[in-house]
Amino acid sequence: MRSPPLRFRALFALASLSLAVSWASGARAQQSIDDYNTFRGGRDENGPAESPQNAAFELRVGRYVPNIDDEFADQKPYEQTFGTKNRYSIGLEVDWQAMRIPYVGTLGPGIGIEYTKISAHSFVASDPTLQTRAGEGEVSSLTILPMYLVAVLRADYFARESKIPLVPYAKLGVGWAFWSLGNGTGTANVNGISGRGTSYGFQWALGGMLLLDALDPHSALQMDANTGVNNSYFFVEWYDSKLNGFGSGGQMQVGSNTWVLGLAFEI
Repeated sequence: MRSPPLRFRALFALASLSLAVSWASGARAQQSIDDYNTFRGGRDENGPAESPQNAAFELRVGRYVPNIDDEFADQKPYEQTFGTKNRYSIGLEVDWQAMRIPYVGTLGPGIGIEYTKISAHSFVASDPTLQTRAGEGEVSSLTILPMYLVAVLRADYFARESKIPLVPYAKLGVGWAFWSLGNGTGTANVNGISGRGTSYGFQWALGGMLLLDALDPHSALQMDANTGVNNSYFFVEWYDSKLNGFGSGGQMQVGSNTWVLGLAFEI
């Protein structure tokens, strides 16, 4: 009896390999689901218990363009000095998850701090039209150190009780910022007035978090056991800080309405 043609044997071998790969992938996927359910206290009641969860830490990076020009009807001093390029900030936030609301998530206070510095070549003093920039070494700068105290609500109930690894959240509170204007040699002075100050006002934010534990539950289990980190997230947030003296004016509006993204860890 003649053996099957080579092309049929090749097809049979390829089909067998595909079945083997599919079975192995399915087994790994099922194991991943089992690990995740164990981590969440699901089907395996004898699995490792989740460590206590009391706080969250955020590492934050985002666009930061201050709303200074909003207080001027015609002129735009910030845009005229520093241009229209995107500027960025880095920051850190710590939240205390003081209470857990049944069927919703955690609620508690959070405090954060950010940093940004914006610079551009100064204008030549002899040009009243402000069209000519100075050379190297003559730089105008604006340094802003925003801080805030907010109430944080994280709606993590569905992420904990289902296979949907998404956590929406909201923040509301107050913000304030230290700022200073520099001229290359130190803090700028205008008519004897120091170019530094403090602004404060309201702040709020809305965001969403992707639970990274679902991507590799086994590693999440190990991280919790070894470091006490319950969950890790990637998040995207939109926030608005209206640092205008709660509407009273008289302060430089160095707040911003912008986006931020980063990593968060719950412990």
